[in-house]
Parts: sequence; structure tokens; C-alpha cells
Amino acid sequence: MNAELLFIYDTHCPWSYAATALINEINQHLPNIKINYWHNAVFSQAEYGETNNITNEQLESVKQASSVTFSEDYIKSLSAPQDSTLAANLLAWTNHKATNKTLPLLNALQKAHFQQGIALTNVEQIQAIIDDLKLSPPTKALKNDKLSKDAEFDLHEIFAIQDIINTKAIPALLLVHGDNLILLNHNLYLPTPYAIVEAIKLELNTNESNK
Repeated sequence: MNAELLFIYDTHCPWSYAATALINEINQHLPNIKINYWHNAVFSQAEYGETNNITNEQLESVKQASSVTFSEDYIKSLSAPQDSTLAANLLAWTNHKATNKTLPLLNALQKAHFQQGIALTNVEQIQAIIDDLKLSPPTKALKNDKLSKDAEFDLHEIFAIQDIINTKAIPALLLVHGDNLILLNHNLYLPTPYAIVEAIKLELNTNESNK
């Protein structure tokens, strides 16, 4: 099965949090598909210099469309600026240098953020996660005031793909199979994440039969 998946997301995006459940299913049940994790840094103040506000209405929409929940500590934290710069740098480093740790790291960071209300804006807040996963990130991956070269490289890849698919909406899940680039409608699978596994199998079988 010669296929890859592109996952464009932001750690601080509630919809991306819900979509990670789909990535977990794909990783478990379709291990031959290489997953590329591209942090879009939409909530990076270093990149955009402004706060993307998250409303309670948005959270309700995510909860109704999926099985994820949000803690009271997280909801209270929404009054403060959201900044995903540090998370973008750390995840870009694992995406390039320690790929097998990217999904466990993403799950751990999202759990800390959305279930414990941790801002993920300084090393002290994520040190326990780094230690638990036995990561040894370089200094550039722990910056919270500037995107690293790895993060910027991934952003350039994202911008190129967004031009092709004609949307900047995140999260985005794109299946790459041969010359085919397929934008998966992740919203269909949020209530039952395993369903995306069957959908991908169908897409791949259809593409093979059309060759």
C-alpha cells in the first residue's frame, strides 16, 4: 500500500483536537500509511502576532460533532491569549527527527491543554511530557518566541498544499496515493472515528481498480 496521509492541524485548535482521534485510528489500523504531521501554527503569536479567539459556541459545536470534551480549567483559560508557538516547534522537530514520537506527543499535549487547561507556552509546562516520552529536543525546538526552521519548512509545505486544495481551513486530512491527492471530509467521521479507516480503504481500492 503506497499511500501517505497529510494531517494539517494546530495543537490549540479544538477541531484539530477532535480530528486527532481519527489519526489515532489510522495509525493503529493502517500502519503502512505514512502520516505527515504538519502544525499550521494558526495560534502562533510569533507567526501571526494576533490572537485567534475560541468561543464557547465553537466548543459546543465540536462536542456535538465528536466525542471530545473540554475541562472547566481549559474553558476558563480562553480569556488569555492562545499561543501554539512552542508546541509547533516541538512537534515540527519530532515530525522531522523522531517521527514515531509525534503522535504520542500530540496526544499528550492536547490532553494537557484541553483536559487540564495548560497553556503549553513554556518549557516548564511540558517538561513532564518530554520526560515521559524520553525526548531530547534541541534548544531550537523549545523556543516560544519564534518559529524554528523545521516549523517554517512545514508551513511552506502547508501553504503549497493549501493552494492546491483551495482552502486554508484546519484541520485537513489529505490522502496521497500515487498521483492522487484526496481531501478527506473528516467531519463525517468525528462521531465514529474508526469509520475513516474503512473510508480510506475504499479510496485506495478504488484508485487501484482505476489504474
